[in-house]
Amino acid sequence: MTSDTGAHHIVGYAKLAQVWLALLALTALTVLITRVELGGYKVLGALTIACLKSGLVIAFFMHMKYEGRLLRWLLFVALVTLAIFIGLTFFDVLYR
Repeated sequence: MTSDTGAHHIVGYAKLAQVWLALLALTALTVLITRVELGGYKVLGALTIACLKSGLVIAFFMHMKYEGRLLRWLLFVALVTLAIFIGLTFFDVLYR
C-alpha cells in the first residue's frame, strides 16, 4: 500500500488561459516575422520565439515549474544534449 504524501500544485484556469493567450500572441509574432525581410535573422527570430513557447508549455502545462530541482536539472541536461546534437547536424550540413 502506498500513500501519496507529496503536495500537488493546482494551476488555476485563469493562469492557464493567460499562458494560452501568450502562446497565441507568440504564434502571431512568428507569422509576422516570416513576412518581414530580416535576412538570416528571420530564422534566429523564429527559433527564439519557438524556444519561448516551448518554455511556457514545459513550465505550465507540463507543471515543470513546480517540480523539484533534480527533475528540472535532468530536463535541462536533456535539452542541452539535444541542442548539441542539432548543432553538430548543422555543422555537418554546413561543411559538406
